[in-house]
Amino acid sequence: MTFVNTNTNVKLIIGIGKTGISCVRYFISLGYNIIVMDTRITPPGIQDFKKLFPSVKLMLGKIDLKNLENIDEIIVSPGISLSDPLIIELLKYLNIAIKGDIELFANSTNVPIIAITGSNGKSTVTSLLGEMIKFSGKKVGIGGNLGTPSLDLLQIAEANFYVLELSSFQLELTNSLRAKAAVVLNITPDHMDRYRNLTEYINTKKKVYLNCEIAVINKDDDSGYKNLLLPEKKISFGIHNIEDSNFYLKNNWLMHRNNKLLHINNLKIKGMHNISNALAALALGYAINLPLKSMLDTLINFSGLPHRCQLVTTINKIEFYNDSKGTNIGSTKTVIESLGRNNAEKKIILIAGGVGKNADFSLLKSTIKKYVHTLVLIGQDATVIAKNLDSSCNNIIFSTTMQDAVRKCVKNAKPYDQILLSPACASTDMFKNFEERGEAFIYEINKILNEKFFSK
Repeated sequence: MTFVNTNTNVKLIIGIGKTGISCVRYFISLGYNIIVMDTRITPPGIQDFKKLFPSVKLMLGKIDLKNLENIDEIIVSPGISLSDPLIIELLKYLNIAIKGDIELFANSTNVPIIAITGSNGKSTVTSLLGEMIKFSGKKVGIGGNLGTPSLDLLQIAEANFYVLELSSFQLELTNSLRAKAAVVLNITPDHMDRYRNLTEYINTKKKVYLNCEIAVINKDDDSGYKNLLLPEKKISFGIHNIEDSNFYLKNNWLMHRNNKLLHINNLKIKGMHNISNALAALALGYAINLPLKSMLDTLINFSGLPHRCQLVTTINKIEFYNDSKGTNIGSTKTVIESLGRNNAEKKIILIAGGVGKNADFSLLKSTIKKYVHTLVLIGQDATVIAKNLDSSCNNIIFSTTMQDAVRKCVKNAKPYDQILLSPACASTDMFKNFEERGEAFIYEINKILNEKFFSK
């Protein structure tokens, strides 16, 4: 289909990536002229971009602001910080509105939005709730920070709901969300290379509740809504602070008020963090009136997402867990404790490291001291992590490749140990993304299995 540009104003999109491309498609469909800007001379996927959008004007590398005319709106991809020198210079030069894709999306639909954010667990809860909606017979668009960019979801005909995973980066430029139901699952320090302090990060997460109809809150972690004016309609969940919670855990049963719903032994997803995720999804589903039976049937059959505390295999009574999505301290801490609670002794061999994002790794000390007997460090900030954790683990090993890391883990493992990849770091120093990192881990496990490495 060919669109005729009927608008003289121009939309400036900064950043070529999944989000940037979705913004291009969106504005082309509305007949706008577009300029796409990226400071990289050859950003990934640029050739495919040119084939998809041959008539879109591109500005790559060093930017000459004098070439910008009739710009009435700037759309920034979430991966670009608002403190980036280019953004600051643009705003001074143009003095116009700056938006993100979620703001555009929120102003483009009247379909109820369920908005999910938090430091950890948001992909699992987003996917789980999406499956609950599907199983109830409703049509749903699932995306945002997970999978499909939000603006591409607008192409779904007659959707009953949109379920959006939202990162703090996306929420920075979002002011018109007005979600049907919203939740901050939890808060642990993350992205401290982008935010001035933890308070700024928390306040950005809290924006998910802005003008929402129903606030779903975690009674175990009030940092996501403390001192915030919430709507009258609230639904709560919790594992530890269960008093007055609507959905909670009691004697290994998922509960709603005083009613037993499901025993945790019937869940395929394991660990206390996933029980919290299950309760959050139930609370959100309840907020949008999903049938309880549909939600419970979905829970029973939901096996979780790849790269999230995924049991890869068991070899010689040694379990291998892929938690490559563990990209911050809070996530890794939770997974270690979930696995470690089942063992009286130190049984975990942990692979960690990558891009540390200025995190304080000393926050992992007590957890590692209690549950980890060997720490294998990889990536850009391996030495920083070692310095932070040196007193918590007697056996710290450095590796330069995933192959070397996995083999060193195996050499240090004994029956009933758990080899866990949960890096507490971003992956971009060694891999394209956390998925590629997790696949590399799985590949090396399969390789040593095929080589009969254990018998050597």
